[in-house]
Amino acid sequence: MNVDHPRIFINDTTLRDGEQAPRVAFTARDKVAIAKALAAAGVDEIEAGTPAMGRDEIDAISRVVAEGLPCRVMAWCRLNKNDVDAALSAGVSHVNISAPMSRLQISVKLGVDVPAVAERVRSVVSYARERGLTVALGGEDSSRADPRDVGVILRAAQQAGAWRYRFADTLGLLDPFSAFEAISNVRAETDLPIEFHGHDDVGLATANTLAATRAGATHASVTVLGLGERAGNAALEEIAVALGHVARGQTNISADQLPGLSKLVARAARRRIGRSKAIVGADVFTHESGIHVAALLKDARTYQGIDPALLGRRNTVVLAKHSGVAALKSKGAELGFDIDRDLANALLAQIRQRANEKAAPMTKRELKNLFKSACGGAP
Repeated sequence: MNVDHPRIFINDTTLRDGEQAPRVAFTARDKVAIAKALAAAGVDEIEAGTPAMGRDEIDAISRVVAEGLPCRVMAWCRLNKNDVDAALSAGVSHVNISAPMSRLQISVKLGVDVPAVAERVRSVVSYARERGLTVALGGEDSSRADPRDVGVILRAAQQAGAWRYRFADTLGLLDPFSAFEAISNVRAETDLPIEFHGHDDVGLATANTLAATRAGATHASVTVLGLGERAGNAALEEIAVALGHVARGQTNISADQLPGLSKLVARAARRRIGRSKAIVGADVFTHESGIHVAALLKDARTYQGIDPALLGRRNTVVLAKHSGVAALKSKGAELGFDIDRDLANALLAQIRQRANEKAAPMTKRELKNLFKSACGGAP
């Protein structure tokens, strides 16, 4: 680990916010399996669900807690004491108590003003602390809130015993520049550790989360595959790999666990992983372009920004419309055939014609048959 890179804690909310994605519902068995896989991957915190949803949710959260995982297991609560009681019945020791931060949401949802929210936060946080819970305050719609209002509410929360603040870009309204500025402004109002929770409505959740950590946020709220309501959240796999690679920071995540974890969540959510999905998509280490492959075969660093071995994977070369001689000769050698340049050029014409007809790369069986035919038999 680079000692100059700050430690960023990964707080996963796949089991709570991820499950809020349309048409996604995890069974208790799903939740336990996903929680165990998250812990094995090295996440620091799992937000296991919302106890106020009822007995089934409480039982599912209880089963996750009973696993004794080597990470914090947290429940999400609204700003009321009944939700705290429900969390206690689920057996958690940690809660995230959510309060609206923007004046719009404060007015519409609670019908009060900022000082009244601060007093309610003080009361509910104190209630939870008195019952032995550690408390993080979640700031809903923080990105539309006046930092001075946030400061008023956070000071009440801190006095009552809250230990962290979750800055939520609830509607995905920020860009990386405004995310950096927003976190900087909140840091001027509080010395509480800050967690950033981004939404992906315009495709910036990962970028905004990285910008927030650059501005001093020490916790990143994520979901596997970016699963979540509307367009989803910042993706665990993207944040974990980006930190220390293209962004300043280091985590406790074992990258080689991410492909399996992603497949597990995709199955439970009944969703497919896009072939070009960053980090865990089937094609992210697959190469077709002749120019790229020719250089890649000489030195992988020419067209490889991430070592696939980090994720327990490897590069793949496919033969299709954009392939070149180097790729074809390499593929021939891999299958035991010695293909010279002239023959390679002749075969490429056939491969490109076939690609235009089927819009798909050659399969291994098709290549073997092609090489056998061209070379007069088996290798």
